[in-house]
Amino acid sequence: MLRFDAARPVTFCDGLSRRDFLHVGAISSLGLTLPTLMSQRAQGATPPSEVNCIMLFLVGGPSQIDTWDPKPSAPDEVRGPFKPIATNVPGMQISEIFPRMAKHADKFSLIRSVYHTATAVHDTGHQMMQTGRLFAGGIEYPHIGSALTYVKGQRGEVPGYVLLPRPIGRTGGNLPHGHSAGFLGKQYDPFILNADPSDKNFKVPDLLPPDYLGTIRAERRQRMREAVDGALAAFEKQAQAKQYDDNFNLAYRLMSSPKAREAFALDKEPEAMRDRYGRTRFGQSCLLARRLIERGVRFVTVNMFETVFDEITWDIHGSRPFTDITEMAKQVAPNFDKAYSTLLEDLKERGLLQTTIVTAMGEFGRTPKINPAGGRDHHPGVWTILMGGGPIKGGQVIGESDELGYSPKTRPTQPGEIAATIYKGLGLDPHKELPGPQGRPIPLADYAVQPIKELF
Repeated sequence: MLRFDAARPVTFCDGLSRRDFLHVGAISSLGLTLPTLMSQRAQGATPPSEVNCIMLFLVGGPSQIDTWDPKPSAPDEVRGPFKPIATNVPGMQISEIFPRMAKHADKFSLIRSVYHTATAVHDTGHQMMQTGRLFAGGIEYPHIGSALTYVKGQRGEVPGYVLLPRPIGRTGGNLPHGHSAGFLGKQYDPFILNADPSDKNFKVPDLLPPDYLGTIRAERRQRMREAVDGALAAFEKQAQAKQYDDNFNLAYRLMSSPKAREAFALDKEPEAMRDRYGRTRFGQSCLLARRLIERGVRFVTVNMFETVFDEITWDIHGSRPFTDITEMAKQVAPNFDKAYSTLLEDLKERGLLQTTIVTAMGEFGRTPKINPAGGRDHHPGVWTILMGGGPIKGGQVIGESDELGYSPKTRPTQPGEIAATIYKGLGLDPHKELPGPQGRPIPLADYAVQPIKELF
Protein backbone atom coordinates (compact mmCIF):
# COMPACT_ATOMS: atom_id res chain seq x y z
CA MET A 1 0.00 0.00 0.00
CA LEU A 2 1.16 3.50 -0.78
CA ARG A 3 1.89 5.32 2.48
CA PHE A 4 3.13 8.75 3.37
CA ASP A 5 4.93 7.72 6.52
CA ALA A 6 8.46 9.05 6.24
CA ALA A 7 10.02 11.66 8.49
CA ARG A 8 9.68 15.28 7.37
CA PRO A 9 12.98 17.18 7.43
CA VAL A 10 11.61 19.89 5.12
CA THR A 11 7.92 20.71 5.06
CA PHE A 12 5.60 22.23 2.50
CA CYS A 13 2.56 24.35 3.16
CA ASP A 14 0.42 21.21 3.34
CA GLY A 15 2.60 19.78 6.08
CA LEU A 16 4.37 17.15 3.97
CA SER A 17 7.86 17.12 2.53
CA ARG A 18 9.39 16.18 -0.77
CA ARG A 19 11.29 13.46 1.07
CA ASP A 20 7.91 12.04 2.14
CA PHE A 21 7.02 11.74 -1.47
CA LEU A 22 10.35 10.25 -2.45
CA HIS A 23 9.92 7.62 0.23
CA VAL A 24 6.62 6.74 -1.37
CA GLY A 25 8.26 6.55 -4.79
CA ALA A 26 10.88 4.17 -3.44
CA ILE A 27 8.27 1.53 -2.65
CA SER A 28 7.92 -0.83 -5.60
CA SER A 29 4.97 -2.95 -4.59
CA LEU A 30 2.22 -0.41 -5.19
CA GLY A 31 -1.36 -1.32 -5.86
CA LEU A 32 -1.65 1.77 -8.10
CA THR A 33 1.14 3.27 -10.18
CA LEU A 34 1.31 7.05 -10.11
CA PRO A 35 3.64 8.43 -12.78
CA THR A 36 0.88 10.25 -14.60
CA LEU A 37 -0.45 11.79 -11.40
CA MET A 38 2.95 13.22 -10.57
CA SER A 39 3.28 15.20 -13.77
CA GLN A 40 -0.04 16.01 -15.39
CA ARG A 41 -1.22 19.57 -15.02
CA ALA A 42 -4.75 20.15 -13.87
CA GLN A 43 -6.80 21.82 -16.61
CA GLY A 44 -10.04 22.48 -14.76
CA ALA A 45 -13.52 21.79 -16.07
CA THR A 46 -13.87 21.16 -19.81
CA PRO A 47 -16.76 21.69 -22.19
CA PRO A 48 -19.08 18.68 -22.45
CA SER A 49 -18.49 18.63 -26.19
CA GLU A 50 -14.95 17.30 -25.69
CA VAL A 51 -14.65 13.67 -26.71
CA ASN A 52 -13.21 10.88 -24.54
CA CYS A 53 -12.33 7.29 -25.39
CA ILE A 54 -12.68 3.81 -23.94
CA MET A 55 -10.41 1.27 -25.63
CA LEU A 56 -11.32 -2.35 -24.97
CA PHE A 57 -8.25 -4.38 -25.83
CA LEU A 58 -9.13 -8.00 -26.61
CA VAL A 59 -5.81 -9.58 -25.74
CA GLY A 60 -5.18 -12.78 -27.67
CA GLY A 61 -6.64 -11.79 -31.02
CA PRO A 62 -10.28 -12.72 -31.77
CA SER A 63 -11.01 -14.86 -34.81
CA GLN A 64 -12.63 -12.68 -37.45
CA ILE A 65 -14.60 -15.61 -38.89
CA ASP A 66 -16.04 -16.77 -35.57
CA THR A 67 -16.97 -13.27 -34.39
CA TRP A 68 -17.79 -10.30 -36.63
CA ASP A 69 -16.98 -11.47 -40.16
CA PRO A 70 -18.72 -14.83 -40.57
CA LYS A 71 -18.20 -16.83 -43.77
CA PRO A 72 -21.23 -19.14 -44.05
CA SER A 73 -20.45 -20.08 -47.66
CA ALA A 74 -16.82 -21.03 -47.00
CA PRO A 75 -15.69 -24.69 -46.83
CA ASP A 76 -16.30 -26.60 -43.59
CA GLU A 77 -12.70 -26.27 -42.41
CA VAL A 78 -12.98 -22.48 -42.70
CA ARG A 79 -16.48 -21.37 -41.78
CA GLY A 80 -16.41 -22.82 -38.27
CA PRO A 81 -19.26 -24.05 -36.07
CA PHE A 82 -21.28 -20.84 -35.71
CA LYS A 83 -24.06 -19.39 -37.83
CA PRO A 84 -24.46 -15.71 -38.70
CA ILE A 85 -27.37 -13.79 -37.20
CA ALA A 86 -29.02 -10.55 -38.25
CA THR A 87 -28.44 -7.34 -36.32
CA ASN A 88 -30.61 -4.28 -35.89
CA VAL A 89 -28.79 -2.82 -38.90
CA PRO A 90 -30.16 -4.17 -42.20
CA GLY A 91 -27.56 -6.24 -44.04
CA MET A 92 -25.10 -6.45 -41.13
CA GLN A 93 -24.59 -9.93 -39.74
CA ILE A 94 -22.38 -11.16 -36.91
CA SER A 95 -21.81 -14.52 -35.25
CA GLU A 96 -24.60 -16.08 -33.22
CA ILE A 97 -22.33 -16.09 -30.16
CA PHE A 98 -23.07 -12.34 -29.74
CA PRO A 99 -26.87 -12.10 -29.43
CA ARG A 100 -26.79 -8.96 -27.27
CA MET A 101 -24.43 -7.11 -29.58
CA ALA A 102 -26.77 -7.80 -32.46
CA LYS A 103 -29.31 -5.49 -30.80
CA HIS A 104 -26.84 -2.60 -30.65
CA ALA A 105 -25.19 -2.68 -34.07
CA ASP A 106 -26.50 0.81 -34.77
CA LYS A 107 -24.11 2.05 -32.06
CA PHE A 108 -20.91 0.65 -33.58
CA SER A 109 -19.32 0.07 -36.95
CA LEU A 110 -17.35 -2.95 -38.09
CA ILE A 111 -14.02 -2.43 -39.82
CA ARG A 112 -13.51 -5.80 -41.50
CA SER A 113 -10.34 -5.11 -43.46
CA VAL A 114 -7.70 -4.32 -40.81
CA TYR A 115 -4.31 -5.90 -41.47
CA HIS A 116 -0.58 -5.53 -40.89
CA THR A 117 2.51 -7.10 -42.42
CA ALA A 118 4.72 -7.28 -39.32
CA THR A 119 5.63 -10.47 -37.48
CA ALA A 120 2.61 -12.46 -36.32
CA VAL A 121 3.36 -12.21 -32.59
CA HIS A 122 1.18 -10.67 -29.92
CA ASP A 123 3.60 -7.95 -28.84
CA THR A 124 3.94 -6.31 -32.26
CA GLY A 125 0.17 -6.25 -32.65
CA HIS A 126 -0.24 -4.71 -29.21
CA GLN A 127 2.20 -1.96 -30.17
CA MET A 128 0.70 -1.20 -33.55
CA MET A 129 -2.93 -1.13 -32.46
CA GLN A 130 -2.34 1.05 -29.39
CA THR A 131 0.15 3.48 -30.90
CA GLY A 132 -0.38 3.22 -34.65
CA ARG A 133 3.24 2.20 -35.22
CA LEU A 134 5.72 -0.60 -34.74
CA PHE A 135 8.57 0.41 -32.43
CA ALA A 136 11.81 0.72 -34.34
CA GLY A 137 15.23 2.32 -34.07
CA GLY A 138 15.03 2.36 -30.29
CA ILE A 139 11.94 4.59 -30.35
CA GLU A 140 8.87 3.60 -28.39
CA TYR A 141 5.85 5.53 -29.59
CA PRO A 142 3.24 6.75 -27.11
CA HIS A 143 -0.10 5.10 -26.50
CA ILE A 144 -2.99 7.18 -27.83
CA GLY A 145 -4.11 7.90 -24.26
CA SER A 146 -0.67 9.18 -23.30
CA ALA A 147 -0.49 11.41 -26.36
CA LEU A 148 -3.97 12.78 -25.65
CA THR A 149 -2.98 13.60 -22.07
CA TYR A 150 0.23 15.26 -23.27
CA VAL A 151 -1.69 17.49 -25.69
CA LYS A 152 -4.77 18.27 -23.60
CA GLY A 153 -3.66 17.62 -20.03
CA GLN A 154 -5.86 16.15 -17.34
CA ARG A 155 -9.15 17.45 -16.03
CA GLY A 156 -9.06 18.68 -12.48
CA GLU A 157 -8.23 16.06 -9.89
CA VAL A 158 -8.57 12.87 -11.94
CA PRO A 159 -5.88 11.29 -14.15
CA GLY A 160 -5.94 11.87 -17.88
CA TYR A 161 -5.32 8.26 -18.90
CA VAL A 162 -6.17 5.16 -16.85
CA LEU A 163 -5.38 1.51 -17.58
CA LEU A 164 -7.62 -1.25 -16.18
CA PRO A 165 -7.30 -3.69 -14.56
CA ARG A 166 -3.62 -4.52 -15.19
CA PRO A 167 -1.09 -3.98 -17.99
CA ILE A 168 -0.51 -6.70 -20.56
CA GLY A 169 2.05 -9.16 -19.26
CA ARG A 170 3.71 -12.21 -20.79
CA THR A 171 2.36 -13.10 -24.23
CA GLY A 172 5.25 -15.04 -25.71
CA GLY A 173 7.56 -12.25 -26.83
CA ASN A 174 9.93 -9.92 -25.06
CA LEU A 175 8.82 -6.59 -26.50
CA PRO A 176 6.97 -3.58 -25.08
CA HIS A 177 3.21 -3.85 -25.47
CA GLY A 178 2.47 -0.26 -26.41
CA HIS A 179 0.52 0.92 -23.36
CA SER A 180 3.14 3.39 -22.09
CA ALA A 181 3.97 6.98 -22.97
CA GLY A 182 7.07 5.92 -24.89
CA PHE A 183 9.28 8.82 -25.89
CA LEU A 184 6.99 11.34 -24.18
CA GLY A 185 8.37 10.20 -20.84
CA LYS A 186 7.20 8.31 -17.78
CA GLN A 187 5.20 11.26 -16.54
CA TYR A 188 2.59 10.54 -19.21
CA ASP A 189 2.34 6.81 -18.53
CA PRO A 190 -1.13 5.58 -17.57
CA PHE A 191 -2.50 5.50 -14.06
CA ILE A 192 -2.65 1.72 -13.56
CA LEU A 193 -5.24 0.18 -11.27
CA ASN A 194 -3.34 -3.10 -10.76
CA ALA A 195 -6.29 -4.80 -9.06
CA ASP A 196 -9.29 -6.92 -10.00
CA PRO A 197 -12.46 -4.83 -9.64
CA SER A 198 -14.60 -8.00 -9.59
CA ASP A 199 -12.95 -9.10 -6.33
CA LYS A 200 -15.48 -8.83 -3.51
CA ASN A 201 -12.82 -7.09 -1.41
CA PHE A 202 -11.82 -4.69 -4.18
CA LYS A 203 -10.69 -1.25 -3.09
CA VAL A 204 -8.18 1.29 -4.24
CA PRO A 205 -5.79 1.36 -1.28
CA ASP A 206 -3.42 3.99 -2.60
CA LEU A 207 -6.00 6.78 -2.65
CA LEU A 208 -5.75 7.56 1.02
CA PRO A 209 -8.55 8.99 3.18
CA PRO A 210 -7.64 12.39 4.68
CA ASP A 211 -7.50 11.08 8.24
CA TYR A 212 -4.98 8.36 7.38
CA LEU A 213 -1.90 10.57 7.38
CA GLY A 214 -2.02 11.15 11.12
CA THR A 215 -2.26 7.49 12.14
CA ILE A 216 1.18 6.10 11.23
CA ARG A 217 3.36 4.94 14.09
CA ALA A 218 6.73 6.64 14.59
CA GLU A 219 8.77 3.43 14.60
CA ARG A 220 7.45 2.43 11.20
CA ARG A 221 8.39 5.81 9.82
CA GLN A 222 11.89 5.41 11.15
CA ARG A 223 12.37 1.94 9.66
CA MET A 224 11.24 3.12 6.27
CA ARG A 225 13.49 6.13 6.39
CA GLU A 226 16.53 4.08 7.25
CA ALA A 227 15.77 1.64 4.45
CA VAL A 228 15.69 4.23 1.69
CA ASP A 229 17.80 7.18 2.84
CA GLY A 230 20.85 5.97 0.96
CA ALA A 231 18.97 5.58 -2.27
CA LEU A 232 17.35 8.98 -1.83
CA ALA A 233 20.67 10.73 -1.32
CA ALA A 234 21.87 9.46 -4.69
CA PHE A 235 18.55 10.15 -6.37
CA GLU A 236 18.36 13.75 -5.22
CA LYS A 237 21.51 14.54 -7.22
CA GLN A 238 19.83 13.52 -10.47
CA ALA A 239 17.88 15.77 -12.81
CA GLN A 240 14.84 13.58 -12.37
CA ALA A 241 14.59 14.66 -8.74
CA LYS A 242 13.56 18.13 -9.86
CA GLN A 243 10.64 16.60 -11.71
CA TYR A 244 9.50 15.03 -8.46
CA ASP A 245 9.96 18.38 -6.72
CA ASP A 246 7.90 20.20 -9.33
CA ASN A 247 5.03 17.73 -9.09
CA PHE A 248 4.98 16.78 -5.43
CA ASN A 249 2.12 19.00 -4.38
CA LEU A 250 -0.05 18.02 -7.35
CA ALA A 251 0.54 14.32 -6.75
CA TYR A 252 -0.44 14.59 -3.11
CA ARG A 253 -3.56 16.58 -3.93
CA LEU A 254 -4.64 13.93 -6.42
CA MET A 255 -3.98 10.98 -4.13
CA SER A 256 -5.84 12.56 -1.24
CA SER A 257 -8.57 14.09 -3.39
CA PRO A 258 -12.13 13.03 -2.53
CA LYS A 259 -13.04 13.39 -6.21
CA ALA A 260 -10.25 11.07 -7.34
CA ARG A 261 -11.12 8.49 -4.68
CA GLU A 262 -14.80 8.69 -5.52
CA ALA A 263 -14.13 8.06 -9.22
CA PHE A 264 -12.72 4.63 -8.36
CA ALA A 265 -15.39 3.82 -5.77
CA LEU A 266 -17.06 0.96 -7.61
CA ASP A 267 -18.97 0.00 -4.48
CA LYS A 268 -21.05 3.15 -4.96
CA GLU A 269 -22.66 1.56 -8.02
CA PRO A 270 -26.06 -0.13 -7.49
CA GLU A 271 -25.90 -3.90 -7.24
CA ALA A 272 -28.27 -4.19 -10.21
CA MET A 273 -25.87 -2.17 -12.37
CA ARG A 274 -22.93 -4.32 -11.37
CA ASP A 275 -24.93 -7.43 -12.23
CA ARG A 276 -25.89 -5.89 -15.55
CA TYR A 277 -22.25 -5.63 -16.62
CA GLY A 278 -21.42 -9.10 -15.30
CA ARG A 279 -19.48 -9.92 -12.15
CA THR A 280 -16.35 -10.75 -14.13
CA ARG A 281 -13.03 -8.93 -14.16
CA PHE A 282 -13.79 -7.58 -17.64
CA GLY A 283 -17.39 -6.68 -16.86
CA GLN A 284 -16.51 -4.75 -13.72
CA SER A 285 -13.60 -3.07 -15.50
CA CYS A 286 -16.00 -1.84 -18.19
CA LEU A 287 -18.30 -0.46 -15.50
CA LEU A 288 -15.37 1.24 -13.81
CA ALA A 289 -14.31 2.67 -17.19
CA ARG A 290 -17.75 4.27 -17.56
CA ARG A 291 -17.52 5.62 -14.04
CA LEU A 292 -14.09 7.17 -14.73
CA ILE A 293 -15.16 8.74 -18.02
CA GLU A 294 -18.24 10.15 -16.30
CA ARG A 295 -15.98 11.83 -13.75
CA GLY A 296 -13.54 13.44 -16.16
CA VAL A 297 -10.93 10.88 -17.19
CA ARG A 298 -10.14 11.40 -20.86
CA PHE A 299 -8.99 7.94 -21.90
CA VAL A 300 -9.46 4.49 -20.37
CA THR A 301 -7.92 1.28 -21.68
CA VAL A 302 -9.46 -1.99 -20.48
CA ASN A 303 -7.34 -5.07 -21.11
CA MET A 304 -9.67 -8.05 -21.27
CA PHE A 305 -6.78 -10.34 -20.35
CA GLU A 306 -3.31 -9.85 -18.91
CA THR A 307 -1.70 -12.84 -20.62
CA VAL A 308 -2.61 -15.62 -23.06
CA PHE A 309 -1.23 -18.51 -21.03
CA ASP A 310 -3.02 -18.84 -17.72
CA GLU A 311 -6.67 -18.63 -18.69
CA ILE A 312 -9.06 -19.11 -21.60
CA THR A 313 -8.71 -16.11 -23.91
CA TRP A 314 -9.20 -15.16 -27.56
CA ASP A 315 -5.94 -17.00 -28.34
CA ILE A 316 -7.61 -20.14 -29.67
CA HIS A 317 -4.74 -22.34 -30.91
CA GLY A 318 -6.65 -25.36 -29.64
CA SER A 319 -3.81 -27.24 -27.95
CA ARG A 320 -2.88 -26.57 -24.32
CA PRO A 321 -2.18 -24.18 -22.67
CA PHE A 322 -4.60 -22.54 -25.09
CA THR A 323 -8.23 -23.24 -25.84
CA ASP A 324 -10.26 -24.11 -28.91
CA ILE A 325 -13.10 -22.38 -30.73
CA THR A 326 -15.82 -24.08 -28.69
CA GLU A 327 -14.45 -23.09 -25.27
CA MET A 328 -13.95 -19.52 -26.48
CA ALA A 329 -17.63 -19.42 -27.41
CA LYS A 330 -18.70 -20.79 -24.01
CA GLN A 331 -16.66 -18.44 -21.82
CA VAL A 332 -14.96 -15.54 -23.55
CA ALA A 333 -17.67 -14.50 -26.02
CA PRO A 334 -20.55 -14.30 -23.50
CA ASN A 335 -18.36 -12.26 -21.15
CA PHE A 336 -17.59 -9.77 -23.91
CA ASP A 337 -21.12 -9.77 -25.33
CA LYS A 338 -22.65 -8.86 -21.98
CA ALA A 339 -20.13 -6.26 -20.86
CA TYR A 340 -19.72 -4.52 -24.23
CA SER A 341 -23.45 -4.34 -24.91
CA THR A 342 -24.16 -3.03 -21.42
CA LEU A 343 -21.42 -0.42 -21.74
CA LEU A 344 -22.98 0.91 -24.93
CA GLU A 345 -26.45 0.92 -23.34
CA ASP A 346 -25.24 2.57 -20.17
CA LEU A 347 -23.31 5.30 -21.97
CA LYS A 348 -26.30 5.96 -24.20
CA GLU A 349 -28.73 6.16 -21.28
CA ARG A 350 -26.48 8.65 -19.47
CA GLY A 351 -25.94 10.85 -22.52
CA LEU A 352 -22.25 9.93 -22.62
CA LEU A 353 -22.10 7.91 -25.84
CA GLN A 354 -22.21 11.03 -27.95
CA THR A 355 -18.98 12.20 -26.32
CA THR A 356 -17.25 8.84 -25.81
CA ILE A 357 -15.57 6.79 -28.51
CA VAL A 358 -15.74 3.08 -27.68
CA THR A 359 -13.42 0.85 -29.64
CA ALA A 360 -12.85 -2.89 -29.23
CA MET A 361 -9.86 -4.45 -30.93
CA GLY A 362 -7.43 -7.31 -30.85
CA GLU A 363 -3.84 -7.43 -32.04
CA PHE A 364 -4.50 -9.61 -35.11
CA GLY A 365 -6.96 -12.15 -36.51
CA ARG A 366 -6.83 -15.92 -36.82
CA THR A 367 -6.01 -18.25 -39.68
CA PRO A 368 -9.10 -19.11 -41.76
CA LYS A 369 -8.42 -22.84 -41.78
CA ILE A 370 -9.16 -24.61 -38.53
CA ASN A 371 -6.09 -26.48 -37.32
CA PRO A 372 -6.04 -30.17 -36.23
CA ALA A 373 -6.45 -29.13 -32.55
CA GLY A 374 -9.75 -27.42 -33.28
CA GLY A 375 -8.40 -23.89 -33.11
CA ARG A 376 -7.01 -21.15 -35.31
CA ASP A 377 -3.51 -19.67 -35.25
CA HIS A 378 -2.13 -16.12 -35.47
CA HIS A 379 -3.02 -14.25 -38.64
CA PRO A 380 -2.35 -10.52 -39.12
CA GLY A 381 -3.49 -10.79 -42.75
CA VAL A 382 -6.98 -9.48 -41.94
CA TRP A 383 -9.29 -9.06 -38.96
CA THR A 384 -12.23 -7.03 -37.68
CA ILE A 385 -12.39 -4.29 -35.04
CA LEU A 386 -15.35 -2.37 -33.58
CA MET A 387 -15.61 1.38 -33.31
CA GLY A 388 -18.46 3.73 -32.37
CA GLY A 389 -19.51 6.53 -30.08
CA GLY A 390 -18.50 10.18 -30.10
CA PRO A 391 -18.37 11.48 -33.67
CA ILE A 392 -17.87 7.95 -35.06
CA LYS A 393 -20.85 6.78 -37.11
CA GLY A 394 -22.43 3.50 -36.08
CA GLY A 395 -24.24 0.91 -38.13
CA GLN A 396 -21.66 0.64 -40.90
CA VAL A 397 -19.42 -2.05 -42.33
CA ILE A 398 -16.12 -0.61 -43.54
CA GLY A 399 -14.12 -2.80 -45.91
CA GLU A 400 -14.47 -6.52 -46.45
CA SER A 401 -12.25 -9.55 -46.40
CA ASP A 402 -12.04 -12.12 -49.18
CA GLU A 403 -14.24 -15.21 -49.40
CA LEU A 404 -12.05 -17.15 -46.95
CA GLY A 405 -11.36 -14.31 -44.52
CA TYR A 406 -7.68 -14.45 -45.40
CA SER A 407 -6.90 -10.94 -46.68
CA PRO A 408 -8.63 -7.60 -47.37
CA LYS A 409 -10.79 -7.54 -50.48
CA THR A 410 -11.77 -3.88 -50.27
CA ARG A 411 -10.63 -0.88 -48.23
CA PRO A 412 -7.46 -2.43 -46.69
CA THR A 413 -6.87 -0.63 -43.39
CA GLN A 414 -3.61 -0.48 -41.44
CA PRO A 415 -3.19 0.13 -37.69
CA GLY A 416 -1.92 3.66 -38.35
CA GLU A 417 -5.25 4.55 -39.94
CA ILE A 418 -7.07 3.28 -36.86
CA ALA A 419 -4.91 5.48 -34.63
CA ALA A 420 -5.44 8.48 -36.92
CA THR A 421 -9.20 7.89 -36.80
CA ILE A 422 -9.21 7.85 -33.00
CA TYR A 423 -7.10 11.00 -32.86
CA LYS A 424 -9.48 12.80 -35.21
CA GLY A 425 -12.46 11.59 -33.20
CA LEU A 426 -10.82 13.02 -30.08
CA GLY A 427 -10.53 16.38 -31.77
CA LEU A 428 -6.80 16.22 -32.48
CA ASP A 429 -4.98 16.74 -35.74
CA PRO A 430 -3.55 13.26 -36.43
CA HIS A 431 -0.41 14.87 -37.79
CA LYS A 432 0.18 17.25 -34.91
CA GLU A 433 3.88 17.05 -34.09
CA LEU A 434 5.23 15.99 -30.72
CA PRO A 435 8.79 16.58 -29.48
CA GLY A 436 10.53 13.27 -30.13
CA PRO A 437 13.97 12.02 -29.09
CA GLN A 438 16.77 14.53 -29.57
CA GLY A 439 14.14 17.16 -30.29
CA ARG A 440 13.06 15.62 -33.57
CA PRO A 441 9.36 16.29 -34.23
CA ILE A 442 7.23 13.16 -34.54
CA PRO A 443 3.55 13.34 -35.56
CA LEU A 444 0.77 11.67 -33.56
CA ALA A 445 0.14 9.42 -36.58
CA ASP A 446 2.41 8.92 -39.57
CA TYR A 447 2.09 11.63 -42.20
CA ALA A 448 1.27 8.96 -44.78
CA VAL A 449 -1.92 7.76 -43.06
CA GLN A 450 -5.31 9.41 -42.88
CA PRO A 451 -8.40 8.84 -40.70
CA ILE A 452 -11.10 6.55 -42.06
CA LYS A 453 -13.34 9.21 -43.62
CA GLU A 454 -16.35 6.89 -43.89
CA LEU A 455 -16.65 6.87 -40.10
CA PHE A 456 -17.28 10.63 -39.82
